[in-house]
Order: sequence, then C-alpha cells, then structure tokens
Amino acid sequence: MSSWITACQLDDLIPGTGVCALIENTQVAIFRPDQSKQLFAINNMDPFSKSNVLSRGIICEHQGELWVASPLKKQRFALVDGRCLENPAMSIESYQVQVKDGNVFVQL
Repeated sequence: MSSWITACQLDDLIPGTGVCALIENTQVAIFRPDQSKQLFAINNMDPFSKSNVLSRGIICEHQGELWVASPLKKQRFALVDGRCLENPAMSIESYQVQVKDGNVFVQL
C-alpha cells in the first residue's frame, strides 16, 4: 500500500474547480466541489482522448452524485470512484484524499 503523499495546500484549491498534482509519476486530478473540505482525487488521464485534462473539467451533479465532465469529449467521470457515466468499461482510477493541518494528502 502506498503512503500518504502531500499534494498541495487546501488553500490552493479554489472551490468549484480542480488542480493537477504529480504524485509518484502519476497525474492526479484533485477536486474541491464547494467551500467545504470535501475533496476528491481521480486519475487525470481522459481514457477517450488519452490526454491529461480531467483536472480542467467541469464539476457537475447527476442524480445526486458529483461528476467531472472531460473538457475534450465531455464524458462524465464520478468523483467518488472514477466510473464513466457514458461507458462503464472506460472507468478511471480514484484515490483516497484527506486534509490535515491545511495540507492535502493523496494515497495512490
């Protein structure tokens, strides 16, 4: 099991947006949907376009769940577990994330 790695400061995350962090050679998209400290982390690679762009996607809600829509092809990925709404065979990895003393930690 991988250890917790510091990704950024909570204040680096503007509510309603995402950022990309390079963690152990993996691009991780970290999202802060609102003013709370609830964060989500998924792989930054859009499996449809093979581009690292999901951190630039639009956070949206569908049937009570939070998703990010890829800025390129618009497929939506669940922030909680990386499922693709349009094609479950194309799901991506999700990662555990926590905030402690203002620091954001991710576990791959």
